[in-house]
Amino acid sequence: MKKQAREVLYFLFSQYLSDGLRITVGVLFPALIAAQFNQFEVGLSLSLGALCVSITDTPGPVQHKRNAMLLCNITIFLVAIITGFARLNPFILGAEILLFSFFFSMFMVYGPRAAALGTAGLVVMILTMDAALKPEQVVPHALLILGGGTWYMVLSWLLFQIRPYRQAQQTLGECIHEVARFLRLKAAFYQPRTNLEDAYQKLVAQQIVVSEKQDAVRELLFKSRQFMKEPTGQSRLLVLTFVDLVDLYEQITATHYDYGSLRERFAGTPVLKEISDLILLVADQLDAIGFSIQANIRYGRTQDLNPILEQLKTNIDALKDTGGSNLVLKKILVNLRNLNQRLHNIQEYYSEASAKKTFGSSPAEFSKFVSRQDYDLKLFRNNLTFSSNTFKHSFRVALVCLAGFLITKLFPYGHHSYWVLLTIIVILKPAFSLTKKRNYERIIGTLAGGGIGILILHFIQDRTAQFVFLLFFMVASYSFQRRNYVVSVIFMTPFVLILFNFLGAGSLNIVQERIIDTLIGCAIAFSASYFILPSWEADQLQKFLKETLEANTAYLQKLSDALTGRQVGTEEYKLARKQVYVSSANLSAAFQRMLSEPKRKQKNAKEIQKFIILNHILTSYVANLATALLQGRNHAPENQRTVKRALSNLQESMKKLGALPGNSPADTVTPEPAAALPAVTNPDENLLKEQLMFIQKVSTDIRRVTETIAA
Repeated sequence: MKKQAREVLYFLFSQYLSDGLRITVGVLFPALIAAQFNQFEVGLSLSLGALCVSITDTPGPVQHKRNAMLLCNITIFLVAIITGFARLNPFILGAEILLFSFFFSMFMVYGPRAAALGTAGLVVMILTMDAALKPEQVVPHALLILGGGTWYMVLSWLLFQIRPYRQAQQTLGECIHEVARFLRLKAAFYQPRTNLEDAYQKLVAQQIVVSEKQDAVRELLFKSRQFMKEPTGQSRLLVLTFVDLVDLYEQITATHYDYGSLRERFAGTPVLKEISDLILLVADQLDAIGFSIQANIRYGRTQDLNPILEQLKTNIDALKDTGGSNLVLKKILVNLRNLNQRLHNIQEYYSEASAKKTFGSSPAEFSKFVSRQDYDLKLFRNNLTFSSNTFKHSFRVALVCLAGFLITKLFPYGHHSYWVLLTIIVILKPAFSLTKKRNYERIIGTLAGGGIGILILHFIQDRTAQFVFLLFFMVASYSFQRRNYVVSVIFMTPFVLILFNFLGAGSLNIVQERIIDTLIGCAIAFSASYFILPSWEADQLQKFLKETLEANTAYLQKLSDALTGRQVGTEEYKLARKQVYVSSANLSAAFQRMLSEPKRKQKNAKEIQKFIILNHILTSYVANLATALLQGRNHAPENQRTVKRALSNLQESMKKLGALPGNSPADTVTPEPAAALPAVTNPDENLLKEQLMFIQKVSTDIRRVTETIAA
C-alpha cells in the first residue's frame, strides 16, 4: 500500500499532470468562450490551433519550446491555407497528402521536438481536409487556427514566467524517483530467494529509464540560460542536486560483486539481509528527497543511517570467528558508507546553509554533458536515401496515408473518415516493434474507452455532469499521453464521444464509426510496418553493440590510466562514464524492442542478452575500482597487465563486429603475457587483484559472446 500511495503522490505533483491541466485549459478555453457568444465553430478552429501547438510543448529548455511553438504556428497556418484550397480538388489533395506526409515525417532527423512539429503539421492537414470550407473561408479559418496556436503559446510562456523552476523541479524529482527504484532492485541481489537472471533483466530495464530521465534533466538544466548564465540560489540548488545524484547513481552501480559467491559464503549469516534492508532505507530517503523537490515542499530529514552502518560493521567484524574472509563485506560496507555520504550531501543542500553553496564546475564544463542537435539542411539531404531508416519510415508513411485517403474516398461510410489517417500517423513508427506496441494499445484503449463512453452517455443524462466527465477524461488523456499511451486512449475515447454528443451527433453511431476507423487505420499501419521497407531491430543491434564496446573500452582506459599513476580529470572520467551509461541504455532498449518482433526476425537473442548482462557487470566493476583509484590511491603497477588483457579482449570484440581500429577510443593494446605476479600481503591489494582478474574474466566472456554474435 505504501508503494501505491507513493506512486499516486508522485503522479499528482508530476509534470504529466501539469501538462494535462495546461493542455486542457489551452485547448478547451477558446471553445468555451466562443460558445458563450454562439460562435462554437470559431471556437473549434481556435482549439484546433491550440491542440496542434501543444504537441510541440514537450519538456525542455524554455527557449527551445518557444522556438518550436513559433515555428509550429507558422507551419499550421501555411498548411491550413494549402489544405483548404487543395481539398477543392481530390487529386490535388491526394498529391498534398503524399508530399506532406513524407516531408513532415522526415523532420525526425532533427530530433524529437522537430518530429513533434512535423506531427502537428500532419494533424492540421488531416483535420482541415474534411472541413466544409468555401474558398473565401480558407484564409479566415487559417487565421483562427493561428490565433488558437498563439493563445496556447502565450499561455505556456506565462505559466513559465509565474513558476520558472517548476518544470525543472518535476523533472529532477522524477529522475530521483527512478534512481531510488533502481536502488531497490539492487537491494534484491542480496536476498537469497532472488533469481539473479531475472534480477539482472529488471535492473537493465530500469537502467534504460534512469538514462532517459537523466538525459531529460541534463537537457533542461545545462541548456537553459536561467540555470547556466543567470543562476539564482534556486537554480544552483537544482544543478548541484543533479550533479551529486549522478555521482550517487554511479556509487549504486559500483556496489556490484559476485552475488552467487556471496550467497554461498554468507548464507548462514544475517549480514546479507542487513545490507539489503540498509539499501532499501537509503532508497526510501532518496525517494523522500525526490518527492519534496517535485512537490516543492520543505524536505524534513528522516532517519540517521550512521548507527545502522556501525551495527553492520560490528556484525561483519564478528564474522572473523567463522574462519572465512570478510574483506568483500568490508568493501560493501565502504560502498554503503560512500552512498550514505552522497545522500547526506544532497540532504545538506536543503539545509539553511545551502544558499552559500556554489557550482563546483563552470557552466562551460556542464555544457559538455549535453548533446547538440544539428539543424543544417545538409542533414535532411543526406538522409534522402534508402539506407536511412528515417527516409524509409517517411516513404512508408506517405504511401500509407495516401492509401488511407483513397480507401475512405472509395468506400465512404461515415462523416469522420479522417480518423483513419489520424490513427495511421499516431500508430506508424519507424520500428516494427514500436508500431506493434502502439497498435495493440490503440485498439485496446479504443474498445475500453468506447464502452465507458456509452455507459456514461446512457446512464447520465445531465449535461453538467457530462461536462464534468469530459473535463476529467480530457485532463487524464493529456496527462497520460507521454506516460502510458493505452491509458491515454482509454480516457481519450469517452472524451471524444461526450464532445460529439454535445455537438448533436448520435453517440452509438460515433462509437461504431470510431472503432471501425481505428481498426482500419491500425490494420493499414501494422501491415505497412511489416511489408513496406520494414525496419528490424536485429539489423540495428550491431551498431549499438559497437558503441557499447567503444564506450566501455574508453571507460576501462581511465581505470588503466589511474593504475599507471596518470592523473585522470574528474570531468574527463565523468564524460566517459556518461557515454557508457547512454550506450548501454540504447543497446538494452533496442534489444527489448527486438524481443517484441516476430521470432524469425530475432537474431542471437540469448547471446545478446548475455552480452548486455556481462556489459552491466563489467561497467559495475570498473566503476567500483575507479571510485577508489581516482581518489589518488597508489597500487602495484603489475596490475596493469590484467587491465591490458581486458582492454585487448574488448578491442578484439570490436574487430569481430567490424569496428575499424581507428574508431577505437584507445590505442591498440598489445596484451602482455600472463606472468606470476609478486605475492601481495596487503588485503586491499589482494582484493584489487581479485577484482581486476574478474574484470579480465568478464571481458573474455564478452569476447566469446561477441564472436558467436558475429559468426
